[in-house]
Amino acid sequence: MTRGGRYLAAVGGVAAGAVALAGLAPTADRVAAWWGVGVGLVLQTPLGWWAIQSIGTERFLAIWVLGMLVRLTVVVIAALVVLPVLGPRAEAMLGAMVGVLVALLAVEGATAFREHSREDR
Repeated sequence: MTRGGRYLAAVGGVAAGAVALAGLAPTADRVAAWWGVGVGLVLQTPLGWWAIQSIGTERFLAIWVLGMLVRLTVVVIAALVVLPVLGPRAEAMLGAMVGVLVALLAVEGATAFREHSREDR
């Protein structure tokens, strides 16, 4: 399996787990949690794909740093916009979004680690 295939398979696993966990949220927060999962997946999947496709190139670090800045910016903007709109339900949305981002960053890191250690052989 290619690194892209491994990454997408892991994204699918994280997505399924996140949707299932969001489904366990209290009824009032469930929709907000699902929105958080969706935003996290839509944000992280292409950024992670872009990063893992650049592994082994001189632009990898620049792409990774840019992706981290985009993630941080989206979380800050979501917190500033969503918190006043959703009130107490914002916790479920932001928590789910950040949880998905962290889980997919771990997947991205594991994929990069595997590829890097493979190149050294």
